[in-house]
Amino acid sequence: VPEIHDGLIAIRKVARIPGERAKVAVESFDERIDPVGACVGVKGNRVHGIVRELHGENIDVLPWTSNAQLMITRALSPATVNSVNMNEEEKRAEVLLDSDQISLAIGKGGANIKLASMITEYTINVYREIDAQQEDDIYLDEFADEIEEWVIEAIKAIGLGTAKAVLNAPREVLIEKADLEEDTVDHVIEVLQA
Repeated sequence: VPEIHDGLIAIRKVARIPGERAKVAVESFDERIDPVGACVGVKGNRVHGIVRELHGENIDVLPWTSNAQLMITRALSPATVNSVNMNEEEKRAEVLLDSDQISLAIGKGGANIKLASMITEYTINVYREIDAQQEDDIYLDEFADEIEEWVIEAIKAIGLGTAKAVLNAPREVLIEKADLEEDTVDHVIEVLQA
């Protein structure tokens, strides 16, 4: 890459699993030059030459930043990161992602996350982000010690399987559709609210 040779772009950090994959963090000293674009080349022609020399070792080129949080987000690409919680003293980072992004973040054989940890010098743990609504909800089966099983089955039979679903349903629906006594329904609602 001529711009690296001329000192316009610097390679700030390299992490490799030889023969498999590498991540290279680059920085430009000329704001008119996109460091990643210059290293990859038009249609990838510059990086392809290097990949061929390395017998097919995949190379991810990413823009360097001294902001560790942003660097972790970039290093985990191609995964899209939702948030990063840093522990600077222990050099650890907890990364939250949507469930469909986790396998991308980890990569084949764990290569992506391993390289991301190497290039950022942080131990990275990835977690699935749980929707707040899902997190607070509880399945009816978990109330079996307080609500009789046949009552739970009757409510589940009309398509209400969680505490929130029952509490959001009109009381009349529970009485009529689930064919339950008013006292029983009131008892169920009381238990679920508690």
